[in-house]
Amino acid sequence: MRTADHLPYLVGASLAAIVASPPALAAEAVLNFTVAPGRLDQAIVAFASQAGLSVVFADPALGARRTAGLRGRYTVRAGLARLLQGTGTRFVFINPRTVRIEREAAAAPVARAAPAAPPAPAPPTVGDVPIIVTASKQGTPLERYPGAVEVVDLGGPAGRGLHRPADSATIVARLPELTSTELGSGRNKLFIRGVADSSFDGSSQSTVGQYLGDARLTYSAPDPDLNLYDITRVEVLAGPQGTLYGTGSLGGIVRLVPAQPDPSGIAASIQAGLSTTRHGAQGNDLAAMFNLPLGSSAALRAVGWRTVAGGYIDNPLLARPDVNRTVTEGGRIALRKTAGPWTIGIGAVVQNINSADGQYTLRGDPALTRSSALLQPFDNDYRLGWAQMSRALGGAALVSTTAIALHDVTSVFDATMPGGPPRKYCEEARITLVTHETRLSGRRHGRHDWVAGISLVLNNEAERRALGDPAAPAPLAGVRNTAAEAALFGEYTVPLGSRIAVTSGARLTLARATGESIGAFAVPGAEFERAHTIVRINPSLALSWTPGGRLVVFARAQQGVRAGGLAVRQDTMPPTVERFSSDTLRMVEAGFRLARPGIDTLALSATAFGARWSKIQADLIDANGLPTTANIGSGRLMGADARLTWRPTPALQIEAGAFLDRSTLDRPAPAYASAQDRDLPNVAEAGGRAAAAYRTALSPTVDLQVDVSGRYVGRSRLGIGAPLDVTQGGYVTGDAGVRLAWGKLGLSLDVTNLGDRRANRFSFGNPFGLAARDQQTPLRPRTIRAGIDARF
Repeated sequence: MRTADHLPYLVGASLAAIVASPPALAAEAVLNFTVAPGRLDQAIVAFASQAGLSVVFADPALGARRTAGLRGRYTVRAGLARLLQGTGTRFVFINPRTVRIEREAAAAPVARAAPAAPPAPAPPTVGDVPIIVTASKQGTPLERYPGAVEVVDLGGPAGRGLHRPADSATIVARLPELTSTELGSGRNKLFIRGVADSSFDGSSQSTVGQYLGDARLTYSAPDPDLNLYDITRVEVLAGPQGTLYGTGSLGGIVRLVPAQPDPSGIAASIQAGLSTTRHGAQGNDLAAMFNLPLGSSAALRAVGWRTVAGGYIDNPLLARPDVNRTVTEGGRIALRKTAGPWTIGIGAVVQNINSADGQYTLRGDPALTRSSALLQPFDNDYRLGWAQMSRALGGAALVSTTAIALHDVTSVFDATMPGGPPRKYCEEARITLVTHETRLSGRRHGRHDWVAGISLVLNNEAERRALGDPAAPAPLAGVRNTAAEAALFGEYTVPLGSRIAVTSGARLTLARATGESIGAFAVPGAEFERAHTIVRINPSLALSWTPGGRLVVFARAQQGVRAGGLAVRQDTMPPTVERFSSDTLRMVEAGFRLARPGIDTLALSATAFGARWSKIQADLIDANGLPTTANIGSGRLMGADARLTWRPTPALQIEAGAFLDRSTLDRPAPAYASAQDRDLPNVAEAGGRAAAAYRTALSPTVDLQVDVSGRYVGRSRLGIGAPLDVTQGGYVTGDAGVRLAWGKLGLSLDVTNLGDRRANRFSFGNPFGLAARDQQTPLRPRTIRAGIDARF
């Protein structure tokens, strides 16, 4: 359906939401509160989480004062007043969702006549204030977290999340140290800090753990590339994160933080846009959110979206233009209820990504064309259901989360040999992931942070393949891998004086892996391989020093592992089943963080790291172009990254970030010993980004927002050794956007790939043509989007 077909429903839904949405303040909601007595800053964080508010201290020193706590049913205003009683502080609502805590003696603001010129709006903020790293599982303030972390705001001016479509590519573009393959939406692998195993999808576990809140999204699947509409922020923790997150977090974790159901009032938002791509087809997008209170202590929040990315690759052989059209549609729903001391939530996510063809071309062909005998569609169907219960227990917080994900990924490739009849290769992966975690966290004496918990994981993946006549390809040997894990984990922070703290932790994991050859050519007598059971301990140790002035200096050492499994080699007859071992990554990092990005006038951070990666498991392509997995040897990684955020005026924010990486396979497996260049795949030696966001008021009713950004993507290689040692990257690209806002209504115009560059971002598209070393993936040509957004 074209965007024009959606417009009557869009307008109707907008008018209905306006009529049905009376103004409501969060302060009027009646909720159940359980806040333990103690330091005021700790109590305020707990209160804000239960009330769904953002809270900022006018003076951070106020956080050291003591409060008697709060328990019972109150309106938000009454609860705040009771919580602050006797602390010598008071609260001021800056807006319906943001509160400032200030000294009780502070003078009330004096009403003044409106100035002749409209003032600039308040400076942007990042997520909740103060910035809390919820991915630490302990609610650690950013200024005390002893490790590298990035918090990407999707609601403020720099995030542009309220009026422009956002997905994984949005986060990759904003964080130079986060990279991905470029096979296409729903087909990519994410990497952090050069911890990259291969450029191909397969049965090995991901190096980056992905989460929606506390629900795990994937285990051994490509990035599901969820739409980020109504996601408040994204937290990226550099890895390994083996202590808190277990296997599959060698590179780190990416955690999406969704907006919570809000019982304080009805709310809705909507965005829509039309786009056109130079040399390509038109596209459109539509997303909407609706929040419905269910009494005073429960609410339902629903989000839906549909995005059409117009194609820009032509297939002259089939006489079809713009073949690589991609449609993404789906939704999220969440229900949250407070019942006595408990907060209970359930939710679900559904998303389907359908690509009509690949987005790669061949060197020597005319630009943006590829002649293939067959179309090569791709389908990624993702389902997630989750349930969570939480409550305060004295001075601690209990959180228990269970989730189940069903993930079906289907790929089709043109396997036609030169001069031969058309051949089609089909690959289907069906994945079921069940996870559970129960944890207890708290803070003793104001500075002793701790967390302890249990974790259970069950992942089953079955891969089936077929190759041959396009009408009826013949089945090939497939594989089923099942991984079951049970773990105990804990972490504790011990202060050494007033400025130094040591954080130590460990995770004890019992893992059981089984593998099975399925489909055609199964090995006689080896249809089922005996279970492989191992016990792992992943320790961690971190040191933080806070000399003052919002400066934290930190050092951290941690270990992470991935589960092993079975792989099928199709280049033998009959095919053979081989086991690949678990790999281990040990990393040491040191760095500093000065001030809070987006809040303080100047914020700086920098980190240097080194790592040893043993028995690297990698998804590969065999001599026949078919997927397999193997251990390729051991390697080392070294690098550094830095970031600056500067607000020279309240209206202007400037960001810059850069990284340097050096990774090599220094102890290769025999098959790679002769390779001259052993850089790990898809890892550029350097990259960077610079951006500026400007926001001002043109009149008392009209705001203007302008943002520009530029990004450099360094050169990398597709893989190690011929024929994979082909280069990619090495380009600069820029984006720009402008938005005019009249209250809650906005109009925007965005341009991506301003220079209409034709650079090669990925040297892969079809495994059956790798030997020719002529594949390339061009940047999407210049694309212009006009959009409208509204909040009610």
